[in-house]
Amino acid sequence: MSSSAQSDAPAASTILFARGVLARLSLWSTLRIAVQESWGGPGASEKRTWLASEIVDSFEQSPLPDDQYIEELLLQVMSDEFEVVVEDGSAEAVAKDIMKLWQETREGKEEGVRNFEELARKIGGKKLEVKEEVRNEDEWSDEDEEGGSGDEEGEEEAPQLIAPKAKEEPVVDEDGFTLVQGKGKGKK
Repeated sequence: MSSSAQSDAPAASTILFARGVLARLSLWSTLRIAVQESWGGPGASEKRTWLASEIVDSFEQSPLPDDQYIEELLLQVMSDEFEVVVEDGSAEAVAKDIMKLWQETREGKEEGVRNFEELARKIGGKKLEVKEEVRNEDEWSDEDEEGGSGDEEGEEEAPQLIAPKAKEEPVVDEDGFTLVQGKGKGKK
């Protein structure tokens, strides 16, 4: 093998980090449900792999990303690619785990990656039960905007996902004509 081909190969720590990121994303219940339910279309699992590569690539650039950047990337991809608004704080936890994996793999530690891979292997084919809540924009109340959920502080609740709208009903104007609606992004 030529020396230029060897220098183009990713470092062992980068490969280990990439494995850890992919395993951690596979454990993220929000992303698992989005892939399971094909909210991102028929290539939803490929989008998860693409997201992992985007995260790993961001660590190859200068300056290094922080957990907030990774969290925002996760939220943006979930919104753009899966049409899911994540509001349960889980993206922050995933971002912090990814930052910890980065630090550990730079130090040559493999335990964190192995733990995530083992957990991902254990849940591999298990489906998550989905509780869908679909709201139209006009159904949002002032209470939702104020964050008044009524939950006691410290009480942990299972994450709730807001699924994309199923199928829209035809819109009929006051003259009785059915209006033609645009398909919008990602709808076919």
